[in-house]
Amino acid sequence: MENHRNWAGNYRYLAAELLEPESVEQVQEQVGRGSRIKVLGTRHSFNGIADTEGSHLSLSKLNRVVALDPESRSVTVEGGIRYGELGRYLHERGYALHNLASLPHISVAGAIATATHGSGDRHGNLATAVRALELVAADGERVALSRGDEDFDGAVVHLGALGVVTQVTLDVVPAFEVSQYVYEQLPLANLQDAFDAISSCTYSVSLFTDWRSSEINQVWLKRSHADPESPDRAAVDFYGASPATANRHPVPGHAADPCSEQMGVPGPAYERLPHFRMDFTPSAGDELQSEYFVPRGEAYAALRAIDRLKERIAPILHISEVRTIAADGLWMSPCYRQDSVGIHFTWKADGEAVGRVLPILERELAPYGARPHWAKLFAMPPERVQPLYERLPAFRQLRSRLDPQGKFRNEWLDAYIG
Repeated sequence: MENHRNWAGNYRYLAAELLEPESVEQVQEQVGRGSRIKVLGTRHSFNGIADTEGSHLSLSKLNRVVALDPESRSVTVEGGIRYGELGRYLHERGYALHNLASLPHISVAGAIATATHGSGDRHGNLATAVRALELVAADGERVALSRGDEDFDGAVVHLGALGVVTQVTLDVVPAFEVSQYVYEQLPLANLQDAFDAISSCTYSVSLFTDWRSSEINQVWLKRSHADPESPDRAAVDFYGASPATANRHPVPGHAADPCSEQMGVPGPAYERLPHFRMDFTPSAGDELQSEYFVPRGEAYAALRAIDRLKERIAPILHISEVRTIAADGLWMSPCYRQDSVGIHFTWKADGEAVGRVLPILERELAPYGARPHWAKLFAMPPERVQPLYERLPAFRQLRSRLDPQGKFRNEWLDAYIG
């Protein structure tokens, strides 16, 4: 297919056709008769994890809310619904999700497949909200799994290797408001003793730096009005950083119009927890992305290691973001049994330059057991990635049961899952 590319445009898919089913029954029929098939979400993967030479199946038309259950505090949705749409639906009915990623444009099924996350010491990634899911396995039959089932923890972060997730049930919480404050020019050295205090000081914290100096350009604090321990207002001095005097975009030189409201103006959680607004092009737009997860206790040492490379990194970087994520029990999650820090890189659209710097960056982060984000760019070979996941053998067995003929396999999964 012509111009069949991912969101960033850096990856051209090899799929021979694009299927757009309008019902689960159509998904079952198309999967059952197909020989090679992969699900296509909102195309926010930057590598070949979602590629196929067979059929791409889009869930864009399976994007409805199935049921909201106030008694169990859960919502059941079709896999193709986007978080921005779901967030509005829930808020209008008095509920919210526990956390959201920086972009509200991504689909629920796609985000949980690769353990996409927001920020906050106490908050697991978006997949940790999954209470149950239904997928169409390779034989076209529906498979339902719920929290507590033997295979559930292996099936949630599934990397697109197990089937087509058509329905997801998520935990919800009472709706809450969030106020956002931005601080500027935080010396990196101040994180040595204060990283834990900063990352835990409010509901969600993000640190942004372009690595042009040993300094954090911006600190974004998202205060939940439902949290009595959150500060009531912005401090004049925040560990050496000063309050921003107007709304900011995390990427230097970009206007703040696409960004969620700041300056302490309260608003619904679904509008404040993402960094970007649903009705704008997110982030820098023309970009590539990488991300690495390290244990939270290694955060400052890992940042110092990156700081030593700033002269190599800064010329090809839009911005880098640092966030915290709570440990979980999902087998293929980068935060499996590990409170983590995600160090994200939004690169300029120069694939050759990024490809040269990634091995150097990964070499510096290797002593801290860095795990790459499954759906972003990295250079680590499979023999380095696989030992980082102790439940990988069990995941392989689960895949063999649900997809014995390899219908959902591709070259990328064969390399990294085996």
